[in-house]
Amino acid sequence: MTYRGRFAPSPTGPLHAGSLVSALASFLDARAHGGSWIVRIEDVDTPRTVPGAADDILATLAHFGMHSDEPPVWQSERGAAYAAAFERLQQTGLIYPCGCTRREIADSLIHTHARHATLAYPGTCRDGLHGKPARAWRLRVPDGDAARIGFVDRWQGPQTQDLATEVGDFALKRADGLWAYQLAVVVDDADAAITHVVRGADLLDSTARQIYLQQCLGVPTPAYLHVPVVNNASGEKLSKQTGAAPLDRNAPLDALVEAARHLDIDVAAHSIDAFYSATTAEWAKRFGR
Repeated sequence: MTYRGRFAPSPTGPLHAGSLVSALASFLDARAHGGSWIVRIEDVDTPRTVPGAADDILATLAHFGMHSDEPPVWQSERGAAYAAAFERLQQTGLIYPCGCTRREIADSLIHTHARHATLAYPGTCRDGLHGKPARAWRLRVPDGDAARIGFVDRWQGPQTQDLATEVGDFALKRADGLWAYQLAVVVDDADAAITHVVRGADLLDSTARQIYLQQCLGVPTPAYLHVPVVNNASGEKLSKQTGAAPLDRNAPLDALVEAARHLDIDVAAHSIDAFYSATTAEWAKRFGR
């Protein structure tokens, strides 16, 4: 099997220390396996896309010594691929229209005392729209043992999620007409023949949904590795929403060394080339198999 990995930033602003950790981990994993590393711009959520952010991200990655081995992929140019996958699922009867608003879903969960009120969709529209107009389209998840999706994460260890009780039927097409993240990422990974996904642990909760969707579409499941997220001084995940500062392009080596420390790799290097040589060797000792 030829290793193919990817880094998939959303162009909602410049890269920061948290996104550098994810980029570095995915880059080191690809280099440790002698494989390809591909950048994918996840701009499917167009309302959140900041003009010029994607080009800034690519320039910053290059400045930090990380270059995509193939031309970057842009989700905003892949609508036809998502539509084709959606049609395949529609033909199997696995998806259905949903007329629920977020408020209606929240009210229903509170009324039924659902345990996972922030995640699980109660299946209100499974058997019909009940006179409501279609808003989103959802993928029907199984019940019972078939709903429990398990996998072994290369960093986090064994994971299991019950899609029926913890998630519910999840959206593939949003109420605003945009393709949902879960569908886009599965189709993109499959079409790019991605074998290994390395990303932040904030996306660990999405993995079971993506594995189930891969099974529904009959595409391979990559190996997963979720690195710990970087938190700010208040203990919140570092992000653009929590005031993360853009990376300083004038001191790339300092930022890379700090990112490596977050990945439990402590190296001393006087150049970016030397840094990557040392960190790739350390990563290969832990995850090269």
